[in-house]
Amino acid sequence: MAGPLVVPPPPPGGPQPMQKTSEIIGTFRPVKLFKLSTPETSVTSLDFDDTGEFLVAACDDDSLQLYNAKEGKHVKELLSKKYGAHLARFTHHSQSILYASTKYDETIRYLSTHDFQYLRYFKGHTAPVTSLALNPSSDTFLSCSLDNTVRLWNLSSPSPQARLNLSTPHLAAYDPSATVIAIASSSTASILLYDLRNYDKPPFSTFDLRHLSPPANPPTWTKLEFSNDGKSLLLGTSAPSGHILLDAFKGHLKAYCAYPPAKTPFVASRAAPGSTLGPLGQGDVCFSADGRYLVGGSGAEHDSVVWDTQGTVAEEGERKILRPMASLPCRGRVSVCEWNPRFNMLATGDREVVFWLPDEHVGIRDPGGRD
Repeated sequence: MAGPLVVPPPPPGGPQPMQKTSEIIGTFRPVKLFKLSTPETSVTSLDFDDTGEFLVAACDDDSLQLYNAKEGKHVKELLSKKYGAHLARFTHHSQSILYASTKYDETIRYLSTHDFQYLRYFKGHTAPVTSLALNPSSDTFLSCSLDNTVRLWNLSSPSPQARLNLSTPHLAAYDPSATVIAIASSSTASILLYDLRNYDKPPFSTFDLRHLSPPANPPTWTKLEFSNDGKSLLLGTSAPSGHILLDAFKGHLKAYCAYPPAKTPFVASRAAPGSTLGPLGQGDVCFSADGRYLVGGSGAEHDSVVWDTQGTVAEEGERKILRPMASLPCRGRVSVCEWNPRFNMLATGDREVVFWLPDEHVGIRDPGGRD
């Protein structure tokens, strides 16, 4: 009979197994910085694999950069010069990824990172893909596009399983149970909730957000994400008013996640889907693994900030405002960020990729005002 499985400890200085997030959330500091091909190159998306060991970054120099997060090393560069690369996402296999094209055509490509062979092509979109969302419990995924369609795919088939025709469905997300999909439409300022088992039926709920985030031209919605407990829904924006935190069941506003008081003009993170203002992105804010905290850009040229979703919400007129609880110092901008699903680790990107770990020797830094 085989003995018990022994899990080796992480390397010194590497990401540690999950402590209680509330004990370390304000102590994250940059520990590793990876430069890109040129100072002008931008990171447009980040994603960890299910094990938390690997990170993939898509960049606007038509490259995919693969990192070993546990060892803090750059593993390899994968070039996609003909097609471009954006919204790179690991499947449930650590050696295969999906990514959207940024030129030539709108095909979604399924790639083996081991031998750089394409496993499948998902064709059908006729305009740029704006969101890729992997089902957390199966090999299906959603794609949104500027062609006003959302398509449901299975990794085993090149043809979509379903197609929804909607107005500007730029963002999509699965809830943690993989039974509900949320689709955000920026032009109608609404979020549609579908039962995944009956995706061919009308949405069972629609959140009308016109009173919270009126339709804008160009659009400002950058990210849609459920918390891991399924109770909250994050709508990331590129607007100076901050991000929007919603009750995932009723669509009620929990709070505007505001930036620190401004000392300098607000700096938008990246262009929202449907906008051509600036480099591409996937939103500059994300949930922590426990679903309690949000981490994102500060609205300035440097630093990240933390919001505690269980913190005090201030009533300012008719607005519910949640102020940051801490600032995480960093010399560069945070334009894209992703929380490691298995370790207390954060990855951010702008003109470089940065790994963050908790530092037991520092205290919580007051967010104050952004410089």
